[in-house]
Amino acid sequence: MVNREINFSLWLDFIERDYLKNEFPALLSKGIVNGATSNPAIFANAITTSPAYKEQLAALEGKSAKEKYEALAIEDIKTAAKMLRPLYDNGNDGYISIEVDPFLCNDTEGTINEGKRLFKAIDEPNVMVKVPATQAGYEAMTELMSEGISVNATLVFSPKQATQCFKAMTKGIAKGEKYGACRVEGVISVFVSRFDRAIDTELEQAGIDPSKTGIYNAAKIYNMIEGNEVPNIRALFASTGVKGDVLEANYYIKGLMAAHSVNTAPLATIEAHIETNDSVEALPLDPALINGYFMNLEDNGFNMDKIYNQLLDEGLVAFEDSFKDMLDQIK
Repeated sequence: MVNREINFSLWLDFIERDYLKNEFPALLSKGIVNGATSNPAIFANAITTSPAYKEQLAALEGKSAKEKYEALAIEDIKTAAKMLRPLYDNGNDGYISIEVDPFLCNDTEGTINEGKRLFKAIDEPNVMVKVPATQAGYEAMTELMSEGISVNATLVFSPKQATQCFKAMTKGIAKGEKYGACRVEGVISVFVSRFDRAIDTELEQAGIDPSKTGIYNAAKIYNMIEGNEVPNIRALFASTGVKGDVLEANYYIKGLMAAHSVNTAPLATIEAHIETNDSVEALPLDPALINGYFMNLEDNGFNMDKIYNQLLDEGLVAFEDSFKDMLDQIK
């Protein structure tokens, strides 16, 4: 559940046309979520498996695959944005995210141009443009935010990436304020569970408790963001679903419950969280505890910089592959 007393937000990491029209309104009216996110993989699954898109796809015959995708995605994002607009107008988040073409991850100008174009096409102020946390992405974040476009920095794994995002966002906000830009916010999406899926087996072999790296890494980044005290930049905890039944379904929501933060999660994870109603603040963690944890990893041969780079590379490739597969299927 959303907890406005501590400014904790819960966003749905799922978009599908029929769901938006039928079930999503109940999540909003009950105060369960106050925002939503999407990514290429989510849209790929929705567009290629749901019959809700067949009629519009037929009407788009003759368009390129990317034009078809954008037409479908823009309609869904616009629908969600309108539904979320009352929350946005009341200062209760109300954001929906759309990601730029994953193949633009190293193209600053391409990212800026596409971000502006998508934002203009959707024409709703509560849309966040998702930009990967690459060198090209940092520059794009600054430019987009300077023009009043809120940004969701995605595929953040390392504290270094998060720091770069924070600097880019604050620069963009300052530039926008100077020239009278409207309300703009930024979230830094820290991916969590992928750490544990990547190294838990090795941790257990080394005699180290598993399923803690993602939370400790996210907690470290959260401390950095909050320590700078910029109200319109928050940590967003992403990749918070669990695989298998070893962990509680809401493990990464409960373990990252924090003031002035966002958790975006799959529908099943949110439903499990509603059942438990866990709302005790888990963050912040003591910096000494966090540093001790990572020192222990290093002492046992775990190179965090290597792990950060590996996860970022895999994340970029996964988004590109999902995007390409989807385009191939809707040609």
